[in-house]
Amino acid sequence: MKIGFIGLGNMARAIIGGILKDKIIPAKDIIGSDKFEAARKNAAKDFKITAVDSNIKVVEESDILFFAVKPQFLPEVLEEIKASVKKETVIVSIVAGKTIGYLEDGLKVGNSKTSKVKIVRCMPNTPALVGEGCTGVSPNANVTKAELEKVLKILSSFGKAHVVSEKLMDAVGAVSGSSPAFVFMFIEAMADGAVAGGMPRAQAYEFAAQAVLGSAKLVLETGKHPGELKDMVCSPGGTTIEGVKVLEECGMRGAIMDAMEAVIEKTKQL
Repeated sequence: MKIGFIGLGNMARAIIGGILKDKIIPAKDIIGSDKFEAARKNAAKDFKITAVDSNIKVVEESDILFFAVKPQFLPEVLEEIKASVKKETVIVSIVAGKTIGYLEDGLKVGNSKTSKVKIVRCMPNTPALVGEGCTGVSPNANVTKAELEKVLKILSSFGKAHVVSEKLMDAVGAVSGSSPAFVFMFIEAMADGAVAGGMPRAQAYEFAAQAVLGSAKLVLETGKHPGELKDMVCSPGGTTIEGVKVLEECGMRGAIMDAMEAVIEKTKQL
């Protein structure tokens, strides 16, 4: 099996790193292309993969092909490679906002009314860079169960991967794709508050980040509802419930929900 990447940016690098860490295939069986020479050189140097300046070469040599480009560059890529895609190749797209139907239409050749191409649409997130990603996965009807299992094995090499209905992919993009930025803002704000209380900034970032990490593990490993875990921290007449009251008065929940809604609507416009 040979795996190819069109685009060698951060997410592609996270996926390649996971593949090599889990020894799914050796580096010599990974090939990638990127429009930027620096990205090609860095990928070849860091991972010992084959990096080329030809998207067509990557397509021709790949059994599983990742689209890892920005949405605005995808139409050009599809037009360039569509005549070279083999019917047995499984295409895995991590391009935000681009539906399976869009990809099928973009890869049609000539007057073909239908697309036989095998497509798996997915949405990973930046925690994949440290092996803690969460990826939503949606295949089209042409992908077999065995092929989907291969893709899931790759995507699970840098975190968790779950099959979801494609109609949920915009929500996946909000709850896992964009939300790390919101969490980073929360960590930064908590650290600022600690600094205001006299804590050195470097230490404040570490305390805030570890609190978020530990809290997330409690949700995942105990299976308890987040509200129940919140109640466990809030002692009657204590300090924490005073802070919760301030956050409720400031509309924290509503602001986060509004931000998620804004992300979903923007994704639909891509």
